[in-house]
Amino acid sequence: MIWINKIKRKLSLDQGLTYIFVTALVAFTMLPIVYMISTAFKPLDELFLFPPRFLVQKPTLRNFSELFRAVDGTIVPFSRYIFNSLFVSAAVVFGTVIISSMAAYALVKLEVPGAGFLFNIIVAALMFSPHTTQIARYLIVQKLGLLDTYGALIIPQLAVAYNLFLIKQFMEQVPDSILEAARIEGATELRIWWRFIMPLTAPAWSTLAVLSFVSNWNDYFTALIFTSSQVMKTLPLALQLISNGGAGLAVARQGAMAAATFLTTMPTIIIFMFMQRKVMDTMAYSGIKA
Repeated sequence: MIWINKIKRKLSLDQGLTYIFVTALVAFTMLPIVYMISTAFKPLDELFLFPPRFLVQKPTLRNFSELFRAVDGTIVPFSRYIFNSLFVSAAVVFGTVIISSMAAYALVKLEVPGAGFLFNIIVAALMFSPHTTQIARYLIVQKLGLLDTYGALIIPQLAVAYNLFLIKQFMEQVPDSILEAARIEGATELRIWWRFIMPLTAPAWSTLAVLSFVSNWNDYFTALIFTSSQVMKTLPLALQLISNGGAGLAVARQGAMAAATFLTTMPTIIIFMFMQRKVMDTMAYSGIKA
C-alpha cells in the first residue's frame, strides 16, 4: 500500500506540473491577442511611448471614430468594406460546406465510377501552391465576365482540394449500415445526405466552416486581383487604404490602424471560440465509431 500511495502522489505531482506548464504556455500564446486588444483602445500618447506599454492605462474609443473618419473622403463608407467581407466569407463558407460534403459523399458512399482516380487528382492538387494557379483562375474569371463582381470573390473559393480531402477522410467513418437502412426505408440519396451524413459529420464540416471563414475573412489577394472599384473592396484592403499617405498622415492614423486591426481580428477569434469543441473533435479524429 505504501508504494501505491507513492505512485499516486507522484502522478498527482506530475499532473499538477503539466497543468501549470500548459497554463503558462496558453497564457504566453495569448499575449499577442491581449496586446492587440489593448493597443486598439490606447490614446495617441500611449501608442508612441518608449519603451512601449503593454496594457492600456487610459482606454479610449477615439481610435474607432478616427477609423471611420479616415475613410470619410473615399467614395464608399467603411461599413461597405465590412459588409463585403461578411457577405463574401459567409457565402464561401456556406457554398464550400455544401459542395465539399456532397462531393465527399459521392466519392465515399455512392461508388462513383473512377472515384479512386478522381481522389488521386484531388490529392495531387494539394501539392501545388494556390499562387501557381492564379493566372489560370484570372483568365477563367475574365472569360466568364465576373471581374469586379461578388462572383469573382466567391466562386473560385468554393471548390478547394483540402476542404474535400478533410470531409472525405472523416466521412469514411460513417457506417454503411446506417445508409443501407435508410435506403431500405425508401429515403432518397439527397435525403440521406441531409438527414444522416450532415449530422454525423458535423465536427468535420464545422471545422471546415471555421477554417474557410478565417481564410476568406483575411484574404487580401483575391480582392486585390479580381476587383478594381472601391465599392467591391473587402476589409483587408481597407487597412491598406488607411495606411496609405505621407509619413505624417501614417503617424496620425496609427490609432485608426490599431482599431482596424482589432475589428479585423476579433470575428475570427469569436468564431473559433464558439466552434472550438467541433474543431478539437475533428483534429483528434474522433467522431463516429464503426
